[in-house]
Amino acid sequence: MKVHELPQFTALQSAADSFKSDEKLHLRQLCSDSSRCAGLVASHESGDAKIILDYSRQQVTGETMETLFDLADKVGFTAKRDKMRAGAKINSTEGRSVLHHALRMPKGYDYSCNPEGKAILAEVHEVRDKIEEFTNKVRSGEFLGATGKQLKNFVCIGIGGSQLGPEFVNEALKADAKAAKAAEGRNLRFLANVDPVDFELCTRDLDPEETLIVVISKTFTTAETMLNARTAKKWIIDGLAAKGVTDAGTITSKHVIAVSTAIDKCVDFGIDEANIFGFWNWVGGRFSVCSAVGVVPLSLQYSYDVMSSFLDGAHNIDEHFFNAPLRENIPVILGLLGVWNSTFLGYETRALLPYSQALKRLPAHIQQVDMESNGKRVDIEGNPLPFQAGEINFGEPGTNGQHSFYQLMHQGRVVPADFIGFMESQAPVSLDGEPVSNHDELMSNFFAQPDALALGKTLNEVAQEGVPEELRSHKVFLGNRPSSSMLMTRLDAFAIGQLLAIYEHRTAVQGFIWGVNSFDQWGVELGKVLAKQVRAQLSSSRKSGAHVQGFNSSTSALLEAYLAHGK
Repeated sequence: MKVHELPQFTALQSAADSFKSDEKLHLRQLCSDSSRCAGLVASHESGDAKIILDYSRQQVTGETMETLFDLADKVGFTAKRDKMRAGAKINSTEGRSVLHHALRMPKGYDYSCNPEGKAILAEVHEVRDKIEEFTNKVRSGEFLGATGKQLKNFVCIGIGGSQLGPEFVNEALKADAKAAKAAEGRNLRFLANVDPVDFELCTRDLDPEETLIVVISKTFTTAETMLNARTAKKWIIDGLAAKGVTDAGTITSKHVIAVSTAIDKCVDFGIDEANIFGFWNWVGGRFSVCSAVGVVPLSLQYSYDVMSSFLDGAHNIDEHFFNAPLRENIPVILGLLGVWNSTFLGYETRALLPYSQALKRLPAHIQQVDMESNGKRVDIEGNPLPFQAGEINFGEPGTNGQHSFYQLMHQGRVVPADFIGFMESQAPVSLDGEPVSNHDELMSNFFAQPDALALGKTLNEVAQEGVPEELRSHKVFLGNRPSSSMLMTRLDAFAIGQLLAIYEHRTAVQGFIWGVNSFDQWGVELGKVLAKQVRAQLSSSRKSGAHVQGFNSSTSALLEAYLAHGK
């Protein structure tokens, strides 16, 4: 039975209608019920690291949550989750397993629930061991550039999941004391956009003698990535030629490595086969930061030891997701709330609001993880969905976002939000004479904003404040804006891994409930196909003056204007 045919789906539709019309279900009233609020909290502990998820400011009651859990039961959520864990080919349109969680499993882990688990784990750790050995050699100076200089600049060339995930982790680690110490004297840059300006800004202050290029492409054919790789290779060769080194083969073997499954293509490019790090077709691009895609460049910058802690954090949440009861399971709760807010309450957007500057790239990464996964129009069997799946994700770090888009969140559209905060700062500052530390000032906003969104301010309250009558309506806040608050102990490598896994699994939960394939992305293909036609036209027009043809009149006119410029 399809999800929308279940009685629980109908019951949730009726409940949503009540939340939209019944003033007694306004968050102002719901949040005054202390027993309700106490029941809408989940927590997870690992050593002295704790995660508290408070979702009492969501537009739900205990009964709503029970119906959502019943819905998960009726769509076979647990069985779907177990199939994912065990390596069943749940990515049915591509005939692939979905095993990014296997990338985080420690040596000796009992993966017997997967018939091929022992072999998979052996392959994973063979690559991890190879990464550890190579990155240690680069960091220690045992592996040097073509002129004998130590390699301390790392340019990571990839796009989509090959860039957003590693870049998020890189930014998150920069202020962590242990990671920052390990990264001293090194630079990690990410080159994704094929725009030549991106290459210029990425490399203009780097010395080619001290630079290692990391090309990340599963097939070694991605158009943007490979053009950037050829551009970077030429930049290295030209730079070293000025130093008297002219053997292009030697230069490439010393300054370019790859993360790819296309060994032959990498070797043809000039990369030493020993410096090619593989991964598997069961690793989707947006879920690949825990593979060599992320672990190679991030280990070069921060050490393999730091990255091992990151992988351990992700594995910690994997175990929680696969084993914790649903009513205590943080990714499951977040996923069910996402379904409730979007499918039943009709909210089309979702904000991810980390109160940590170090997490400034988390929203961009999760935007890809979620929107590329669940932005689907058909179910896993190819039938059109009778409801919209997926949400529009966006976000910025607090308090920056408060001075940007929070105006809309408070007095415009309703945007469900996830607030993420930390008990400890990565870089604590406390000034004499100030009432609170800088981190306490930040966290004052973390605690206040969810209440402001939920409770709002009534016209009567505005009047009691003495606001002139002509301004009162402008200062009313309707409230009833749902949010969740996730409070964690500290942001270190382990916690970054935990956060990543929480939001990866939240996305899978929603896909399992909706009945879509969260692990393919056919929607990215059409634009690429059309771009090839345009590329061929630009090439023939530039080289032989060929007339523009084969496009609609609008595109043809734009192409002709583009080609005419500068002639």
